[in-house]
Amino acid sequence: MNALKRLGIPARFSRGPEELGSGGPFEGIIFPGDGHFATAMASLESSGYVQALREWIRADKPFLGICIGLQLLLEESEEAPPVEGKPVRGLAVIPGTVKRFPGRKVPQIGWNRTEASAASRLFRGLPAGSFFYYIHSYYAAPAEGSVVAAEAEYYLRYCSAVERGALAAVQFHPEKSGTLGLELLKNWAPAG
Repeated sequence: MNALKRLGIPARFSRGPEELGSGGPFEGIIFPGDGHFATAMASLESSGYVQALREWIRADKPFLGICIGLQLLLEESEEAPPVEGKPVRGLAVIPGTVKRFPGRKVPQIGWNRTEASAASRLFRGLPAGSFFYYIHSYYAAPAEGSVVAAEAEYYLRYCSAVERGALAAVQFHPEKSGTLGLELLKNWAPAG
């Protein structure tokens, strides 16, 4: 909220999933977060947001996921093993899974070089190989390379941002990434 305020972008928290329907007050949604995949999905389900978020994304309205807000877009995660033989499902709007980094030193915490696709609108005007602030132990592995907007390296080269239509999501925290993070948020902003 502070980053958006600094940019002069009006924002407020959603009061409930009904606000995401047609005629609701929002031009775009930022879905930030940190936490555990299964816990986050359980919270979205119990509060009624799962269907509302899926419908918003299907309608191709501006959406920005941050950190677990990227991971929950995929189908399932190694962080959340099956319960009674059933996988813990994410929002499943992007085919793929979330995997744990193979190395012993997790989470990845700190600044990391991020290599964006030349076609990315999120990274428009930002220097190649910009550094953003990351903190995570799991990474998104989309089934389709066409949605990958940026990559970073930590034990392996991995997807650090996705874009498809008005849908965008990043693994790093733009709100903690200084001037470049603010520029990325400005690039995303629906009125931007």
